[in-house]
Amino acid sequence: MKKADRIETMLGDLELGESDYHECYRGYFRCFNAGRYYEAHDVLEHLWLRETGPEYAFYKGLIQIAGAFVHLKKQFERPTHPTDGRRLHPATRLFAIGMRNIEPFGPHHMGLDIAALCTLCRSQIENIEASNFAINPWSPGTGPQLALGPRLGEVNHNREGGLA
Repeated sequence: MKKADRIETMLGDLELGESDYHECYRGYFRCFNAGRYYEAHDVLEHLWLRETGPEYAFYKGLIQIAGAFVHLKKQFERPTHPTDGRRLHPATRLFAIGMRNIEPFGPHHMGLDIAALCTLCRSQIENIEASNFAINPWSPGTGPQLALGPRLGEVNHNREGGLA
């Protein structure tokens, strides 16, 4: 089965309901909040690869943030594994890169509280760095929840973060 077909099947299984947001965007939140960060990455990447407008950097940042949580989850599950045990450095890099991509869209964009998500990312980085990359702040059942709210009088931003 091709990746696109697998993602379409996964989206159908998520019971996303009706919304004016794209099903891949909604699927990202459903997967992310269930701690299925790799799947969140995959479903949004399915949309991101087709994006040519200003949302490109926004989706890319969300994908990178999900990727950071993939690293944390894998490191938590296998802390002594030769590869998975060393995932805290790449996680902090992905949090930082993801923040740089989404911050210009803040404080709210497409129903997401960008400022709160950036605060979460900064907190993850600070906790990891404060432990000298020895303590993973993520654990099952305590993963973050991202709320997808209504569009709140948002403005369109260009890629440099200014008004379009």
